[in-house]
Amino acid sequence: MTGSHSLNPDPSGPDRQEARTPRGPGRRTATVVTASVMALAAAAGSAVSWSRAKPPVRTGHAYGQEQLQRDVDAVRATGVVGVLGEADTGAGRLMARSGVADLTSRAPMPWDGHFRIGSATKTFTATVVLQLVGDRRLSLDDTVEKWLPGVVKDNGNDGRRITIRELLQHTSGLHDYLTRPAASPREWRQERLRTWRPGQLVARAMRHRPDFAPGTRWSYSNTNYVLAGMIIHKVTGHSWQWEIQRRILTPLNLRHTTTPGARPYVPDPHAEAYQRFAPNGPLTDVTIQNQTVGDAAGAMISTTGDLNRFFHALIGGRLLAPAQLAEMQRTVPAEEMRAMGAAGARYGLGLVYQPLSCGRGYWSHGGDADGYRTRMGVTSDGRRGVVVSVTSRSPADLRAEQRTDHALTTLVDDALCAGH
Repeated sequence: MTGSHSLNPDPSGPDRQEARTPRGPGRRTATVVTASVMALAAAAGSAVSWSRAKPPVRTGHAYGQEQLQRDVDAVRATGVVGVLGEADTGAGRLMARSGVADLTSRAPMPWDGHFRIGSATKTFTATVVLQLVGDRRLSLDDTVEKWLPGVVKDNGNDGRRITIRELLQHTSGLHDYLTRPAASPREWRQERLRTWRPGQLVARAMRHRPDFAPGTRWSYSNTNYVLAGMIIHKVTGHSWQWEIQRRILTPLNLRHTTTPGARPYVPDPHAEAYQRFAPNGPLTDVTIQNQTVGDAAGAMISTTGDLNRFFHALIGGRLLAPAQLAEMQRTVPAEEMRAMGAAGARYGLGLVYQPLSCGRGYWSHGGDADGYRTRMGVTSDGRRGVVVSVTSRSPADLRAEQRTDHALTTLVDDALCAGH
């Protein structure tokens, strides 16, 4: 899930005055932060320019604290407010931070801070579906209509022609219900506390014709994973949140990963999330919001440590039987992901495979939420992993987003290639 989205657009122009809103215990009020304050924040971080040539990671040399700090500073230098990175090199846990957690208090980024993981939620959802396949409670070749009769229909949409595999692999052709970013702080505020039901989100997609015939192309659509969450509920009688808790979070002791539902707060400790709604515009604090708009496609909260543990366990075969993990890792080209700095990416079932500069590849699934961006990777042998969280976004400024994505991709590549 990418960008800040409004499902009930307000046609009025940008509103530069952010309303004061209640916050969780001990938290301050929301605020719009001007670009000049952003510049002060930049001065507090590294002075490294994102475009400066970076020292190459030398083959055979370990990735250490100094290298991680250098890469985290390079991400910070693209203009984001705060960065937290964690690398698991097989020899220990490395962490580095840069920038600030709050542009008012100037507090540093918290170690083990919570953040919204956006579309990284999809990997958790897909894992539960594949566990149900392993339990013989459903098949990847089952149609959507079999489990959700009458839900996918009208305007050329036909659940009888779409399989669960095509949902998880983004080859269903279903239109993405999240396609338009909020244009202003006012538009964002109007929707931020609204609670959405999965059926309402799918109904929005059904207003559109399919983007292509099922199985003929690849295109990212959050609608696919809302439907996957609905199927989990139909098969088990429990919500996707409950099944993720029972099947993944509790067994792996992921105590800092949550499915908040309609609760709009991010647990402490956390860094504030900031969004720039126009190029060179002010930053708006977008931390407090109801994430039901993301549902099973993007509504979870986690930490760098928990995400590293989850992806290591998944790729290491602790969550899925070999047959189901093999299905998850059967990929198709995902050319649209090039715009996000993922050249050569291939998409499996809720899992992305990307090549490394050292000639190998890694498994991942990034995520973008309002004000938060998450990137990660685990090597195919499960020995090395890295997770990085960024706490501001500028979805209306493609070049700014691409600069940050470039630096994030470089960080992941450096951490996973070192020592080989």
